[in-house]
Amino acid sequence: MIIQPPYLKKGDKIAIVCPAKKLPKTIDYAITILKSWELDVVLGKSVYAEENQFAGADALRASDIQTFIDDPLIKAIIAGRGGYGTIRIIDELDFSNFVKNPKWFIGFSDITVILSHIFAALKTQSMHAQMPYTFEDSTPEALLSLKSALFGEKQVFKYKSEFSNRAGNATGILIGGNLTLLCMLQGSPSEMDFEDKILFLEDVGEHEYSIDRMLRMLKRAGKLVRLKGLIIGAFNEITPEKIPFGQTAEEVICTIVEEYDYPVCFNFPTGHIENNRTMIVGAEIELKIETNNVEFKYL
Repeated sequence: MIIQPPYLKKGDKIAIVCPAKKLPKTIDYAITILKSWELDVVLGKSVYAEENQFAGADALRASDIQTFIDDPLIKAIIAGRGGYGTIRIIDELDFSNFVKNPKWFIGFSDITVILSHIFAALKTQSMHAQMPYTFEDSTPEALLSLKSALFGEKQVFKYKSEFSNRAGNATGILIGGNLTLLCMLQGSPSEMDFEDKILFLEDVGEHEYSIDRMLRMLKRAGKLVRLKGLIIGAFNEITPEKIPFGQTAEEVICTIVEEYDYPVCFNFPTGHIENNRTMIVGAEIELKIETNNVEFKYL
């Protein structure tokens, strides 16, 4: 059975932590937004801490998250930003109180480590969504999707894909996140079960050959064969190489999954983009895909 943490209500406390890279700017704008949703915002010690690239030492970041995992008054924990560093501390976290008192964990990119672990080890839902560092650049729709998700409002996303989809319908449990991090978690206690799931993927700054390599690794590991559906988000900031790879990221993905018959959609609004919609990992969704039209619905 998949556990759904309690949705938020006005006046609830939400904590901001930085499990990975340090913040290069203040997050006052995001705090103002969260407070406008009538949430009581608490800042962790890691938020403005620094040690080289990181938001403080590993021990500080782990301790900071642990404090809010253990605090029953904190109803959600949102990562200030991603970057790199979460995998260095995931094994230091004790989730025994989380099991007794589940709460929402929110973030994307490097925070995929925690989202994946929460679903894999604790069978609990979490949110792949905008973080305070990205609030200022976010579309209003992306922030509204986070607010709606936190307060338990059912959502439907409809959009047109510029790249041709593989049509079909699917209903199932949503999993996924950053492709690089999902690959790095294979063989660990944080590795999600892909079988009979609808998988969403996104990544940033990876060459086409790297995307090809990671997806082929997942394919060889048997992760792609029994999916119910595949959602491809943004694969952006790909730097052209001197010798072209010969395929776009979308074409790479089409080639790798061409032997399977489940529906596949492209250009989904998730990832390192302004319109990064909230994906609830572990939620049941319905997916209706036409050649260029997509409807995504939480059930």
